[in-house]
Amino acid sequence: MLSQTWRHFITTSLNKGLLCNGAVSSLGYHIRGKKRKVPKPLDPHHADELPEVEYVGTRSQPDKLVYTWGVANHGALGRPSFIRPDKEKRQYRLQFMQHPHRLAFGEYHKVTDLTCGYGFTVFAVNKTPEASCFGTGLNTDSQVGGHQPRRDHPLGMLISPAPIEVPVSKTTNVIKVAAGRAHTVMVTDKEGVWTVGNNAYGQCGRSIITDEDYGKQTIYNRIRILDQLDIAQVECGQDTSFFLTKDGVVYSCGWGADGQTGRGHYDNEPHVGPVIGDIEGEKVVKVSCRADCVLAVNDKGEVFGWGNSEYQQLNSVTNEMQIHTSRKLKLPGVGKVVDVAASGTMCLLLNEDGQVFSWGFGPIGKGPEVTYSKTPTHIPSTLFGKNELTPDAKVVSVTCGINILAAINSHGCLFTWGKNPGGCLGLGHIKDQYFPVRVAIAGEVLKVSCGVDHMAALVREII
Repeated sequence: MLSQTWRHFITTSLNKGLLCNGAVSSLGYHIRGKKRKVPKPLDPHHADELPEVEYVGTRSQPDKLVYTWGVANHGALGRPSFIRPDKEKRQYRLQFMQHPHRLAFGEYHKVTDLTCGYGFTVFAVNKTPEASCFGTGLNTDSQVGGHQPRRDHPLGMLISPAPIEVPVSKTTNVIKVAAGRAHTVMVTDKEGVWTVGNNAYGQCGRSIITDEDYGKQTIYNRIRILDQLDIAQVECGQDTSFFLTKDGVVYSCGWGADGQTGRGHYDNEPHVGPVIGDIEGEKVVKVSCRADCVLAVNDKGEVFGWGNSEYQQLNSVTNEMQIHTSRKLKLPGVGKVVDVAASGTMCLLLNEDGQVFSWGFGPIGKGPEVTYSKTPTHIPSTLFGKNELTPDAKVVSVTCGINILAAINSHGCLFTWGKNPGGCLGLGHIKDQYFPVRVAIAGEVLKVSCGVDHMAALVREII
């Protein structure tokens, strides 16, 4: 190792009196400061305190970094100085961060998954002595765990990531996370699925308790009915939770006023159960919901939908404003679909050729003059990085928030558009964006999560 060679050279030089304060006679140039005469060489033991020099080898793996941006007032960005600046360090309070900011928490923890809720962020990390799940931001309903410095005085906001103390064994890790308006879902590798936070609609998969004080009483609920199932994905709508198994079955619970639970009724559903309708018997590979409209895609590239359709999201199969049972959507000319995203008023489809289609109401990616479409229409691929220099670039995944849309291409580039409160699109301004624009991040974006007014990304660094 080079570092060992350097340490040996320094130690040998000190013992021989070759290294003086400011110069190395054998090299013929100064290694720090100006050359000064000193009566004695440096203490040989000082060599142990010198920095080691390391170079990237062929077996080195790039680290995964975490970036956050958007509104900073609620602490969801995870940097304390944004809210409590140190004036001696010339820090200033920030209301929002308009471009991606590298989160120090990601430097000290190996983050494996992340999610953005409504004003809070949750991270799954490799097991640490503290926990394998951390949260930061709003905590009015214990959505990032119970944190009480004093008895009966819970913290309603965290300004930096703190452990979410899920009651599992020390050898169990949280591996997947999802967040809704005020609740969090966590999937572990050995001890099932856990929920915490607001349960006013049964979104935590337990019985609803009238007038429950979620802030003062933190309840971690293990959903026993899912213990024997292998969970591939968890997704949270506004106050609804979805669980997708590796066998392709979708389970749900929570708020059902718009039929978003897909259970055949419009009531709240505290008990976890499978979605019914056209989706039954299909192997679903992805489910998406950030508000009250739900889309799912199966292994054959067919799309199913249920829930709210006030903005014509499901108009290909119904004229109703809501449907409580899953229906197979009619999408001619789209091709085989591999990914979907359902926001509050807009929807996205991604086909196997890397083409993105959008429809609904709002900034759907067609420019400021086109804010409504009843049917999926293609967004030009050039807006996602395909050009003469990168002709092979194509979109590989899509996601969304309530009013935010995002896509990642095959080169790891992130593109965002939609509503932009607090600069949450990461484009350096606070104006709404009506077509996709690339976000400047120094690395390959692996995953991005969209909240209401902030975003977080898991990024592989560039060597």
